[in-house]
Amino acid sequence: MKPVRIWLYILCAMVFGMVMLGGATRLTDSGLSITEWKPLIGMIPPLDDRDWQEVFQKYQQTPEYSRVNEGMSLAAFKRIFWWEWSHRFLGRLVGFVLVLPWLFFTLAGKIPRALQPRLLIMLLLGGLQGFLGWYMVKSGLVDRVDVSQYRLAIHLLMAALIFWYILWVALGLQGERRFQPVLPLQSHDVVMAGVLTVLLLIQIGFGALVAGLHAGLSHNTWPLMDGQFIPDGLGLLDPKIINLFENVMTVQFDHRMMAYLIALLVVLHSFLVIRKSDGVIRSSASGLLLLVLFQIALGIAVLLLVVPFSLALAHQALAFITFAFAIRHFFLIKTAASRHQS
Repeated sequence: MKPVRIWLYILCAMVFGMVMLGGATRLTDSGLSITEWKPLIGMIPPLDDRDWQEVFQKYQQTPEYSRVNEGMSLAAFKRIFWWEWSHRFLGRLVGFVLVLPWLFFTLAGKIPRALQPRLLIMLLLGGLQGFLGWYMVKSGLVDRVDVSQYRLAIHLLMAALIFWYILWVALGLQGERRFQPVLPLQSHDVVMAGVLTVLLLIQIGFGALVAGLHAGLSHNTWPLMDGQFIPDGLGLLDPKIINLFENVMTVQFDHRMMAYLIALLVVLHSFLVIRKSDGVIRSSASGLLLLVLFQIALGIAVLLLVVPFSLALAHQALAFITFAFAIRHFFLIKTAASRHQS
């Protein structure tokens, strides 16, 4: 089972790389530079001047070019093209690394029958994610100069869910792990660890909405927004529900408030768990607490400095690292509690 587990961890690392490249593509406004979806032929980039002129002419027919980048040089187009091409190329590579080892392990009899359904679900999720990526890009090729923030959030959330799913399956293949609880872990400890993981997932979705609306480029003060902790203007749009997804101020405010809620809960959870446990559980809780606090500090820096590329990308990277720690912590807490009950 060790080779299968290593394969799954490699997939997790590749999904993380996809998220990073996707973040860089978003930050450089490169996502609409390739206007077609060719799953196999698209792996080959332009090879000569004629190819480059052809893909550039297709981009020139998009609303983004005519309204935002009119007059862009071919050299400037190449810079945004390579970000998007790299993102798509890595996505195809993830597909190969997902399917080919699965076929090999299956034919070699290395995968237990009980594990196969979970791996098949993984394959289906990977295919769905590829479709969602193109569905997102299509939203910016007709009458918009950017992709829909709704589709961007769905695409990123699906990446996070796939990451969670693969990591959880891999953790389940690690075998027995020794735990040394000082006091028995209770069901509420497990629930809290799960709630924190879900809240971090939701926060990733809020982050996608912030990116999709460029909400980080406004209200660049902290802790106040427009001089208020709860600013006026949070519910200006009608119907009110769309303020959660389309009002720039509200989207940024929600992202801030979710960060405070997560910080409060992780401090409480860590305090309760650390006093009960030692060894791996204590280290896991302490690590998650430090990561959440550091991520909030980094997010504040990104806001105050008006979203510099390197810090913004680091903020996204740390979001997924923190999410990975939360998944592992949830797994450890759940496993330790279940073993105590048995």
